[in-house]
Amino acid sequence: MYRYDEFDHAFVSARVEQFRDQVERRLSGELAEDAFKPLRLMNGVYLQLHAYMLRVAIPYGTLSSRQMRMLAHIARKYDRGYGHFTTRQNIQYNWPRLSDTPDILKELASVEMHALQTSGNCIRNVTADHFAGAAADEVADPRPYAEILRQWSSVHPEFSFLPRKFKIAVTGAERDRAAIQVHDIGLHLKKDENGKLGFAVYVGGGQGRTPMIAKKIRDFLPEEDLLSYTTAIMRVYNLYGRRDNKYKARIKILVHETGAEELARQVEAEFASLKDTELKLPDADIQAIAAYFAPPALPERSEGWGNLARWKKADAAFDQWVRQNVQPHKHPDYGMVTISLKPIGGIPGDASDVQMDAVADIAEEYAFDEVRVSHEQNLILPHVALADLEPVYRALVAAGLATANAGLITDIIACPGLDYCALANARSIPVAQEISSRFGAPERQAEIGELKIKISGCINACGHHHVGHIGLLGVEKKGAELYQITLGGSGDENTSIGEIIGRGFEPEKVTDAVETIVDTYLGLRRDKAETFLEAYRRVGPQPFKDALYGGGAQEAA
Repeated sequence: MYRYDEFDHAFVSARVEQFRDQVERRLSGELAEDAFKPLRLMNGVYLQLHAYMLRVAIPYGTLSSRQMRMLAHIARKYDRGYGHFTTRQNIQYNWPRLSDTPDILKELASVEMHALQTSGNCIRNVTADHFAGAAADEVADPRPYAEILRQWSSVHPEFSFLPRKFKIAVTGAERDRAAIQVHDIGLHLKKDENGKLGFAVYVGGGQGRTPMIAKKIRDFLPEEDLLSYTTAIMRVYNLYGRRDNKYKARIKILVHETGAEELARQVEAEFASLKDTELKLPDADIQAIAAYFAPPALPERSEGWGNLARWKKADAAFDQWVRQNVQPHKHPDYGMVTISLKPIGGIPGDASDVQMDAVADIAEEYAFDEVRVSHEQNLILPHVALADLEPVYRALVAAGLATANAGLITDIIACPGLDYCALANARSIPVAQEISSRFGAPERQAEIGELKIKISGCINACGHHHVGHIGLLGVEKKGAELYQITLGGSGDENTSIGEIIGRGFEPEKVTDAVETIVDTYLGLRRDKAETFLEAYRRVGPQPFKDALYGGGAQEAA
């Protein structure tokens, strides 16, 4: 993975000391909160309901064991013993003292991490497929390009004060595991008919108050033009994006109001003046960055196949974990392991300091010192020999991290909601815990199959509810919490925005509503192979509306 050079070290260290001075002036009263707010946001510090929150960047979700141990150390020393992994492949600490934040940033800098651009109207953390560099369906590892974009966008003087926050995602595989079509810019790494690498470019996706699916404005962009074309998009957005209304400030609104064809024309005109400038990427520079992401040397471990068969036969729980949480690797003797951060009845995305240390130890011993964070709020060990799966599983069991539910109904995405967030209208965590507990039996989950539930505590959609197979949105109505249900959303290569099914449900009724939806699906699916999403797309919303409301649609909450 990428290592800091001298510039990176000096730059991040200088920012830490600059922020230390700003914090000291805020605590002394020299800086008022209104003046301090934009400064703290530039360094990833939010003021939530009960305390400050620090959001730490994990570029394209890639971590070393050393970095994971530092995250555990910070949770232990400066927080309440845990961290929350987010849908942006970052980690949040919910209880740091403001006076400690400069020291936290200094400790992060010692392991080549920071909190820059994790908030504010700038280009946020560039995300990528969590199986990048290991997936069998991959054309090429997208992370070198994500790193190029990270370097280019860090404190970019032209794009540090955009009309609104800006998010970029990159995938290099046939399956879209990075949800690129609900990003401001989505990049799909591909090859042309001559085998040359480039990108399909999508613009104007997003969730929140006005969910939209991105429009493809270029089918193939040569890799050397990545920065010049991205700059062209950013300049058009920076010039024409709405600054008078924050609810209409995202590029998706500009694409919608301008039209995808006209916006593409404007981007192409700007690109024409940039493509032969210093922004063109020399192949040597691309290869230099790519070298940081060279896959580990994976020795042949063919004995794993026989061992795995014996272990699965001897232990049903291990067999279920392998079937659900281990995916095929491009090397046949290896697998990609999902570490679920969704224990039955637990808080989605949370990991204790002890668990983070355990993951670091496992990664160091069995996974070539590499960990990933997925946008689905789980952790990934991308390179594990089949011959090592049994000891990895035992270590995860000991750490309370062996829940075999990746992709199942209890693998729920949820934002922090009203338990923490000052913007939230309703709680997300208790709802996720109750649904998880209701459906926690392994036999029940296996019967239901793949089903993605995503929960947001407000319209900002940090829980990605719009692209949940079942999405739950917490709203406030007459002073009470209510949950609006959407069905049929998806964030993969066949992206769709979920449809509002009808009026909302009170907190004590929402789990029963989810169970009604699930039972309706089980009753109408053609066979066990037909997933919830496939069945919904076949029959539409009416059977679910009838089951929930006794016939016909009701007024939406």
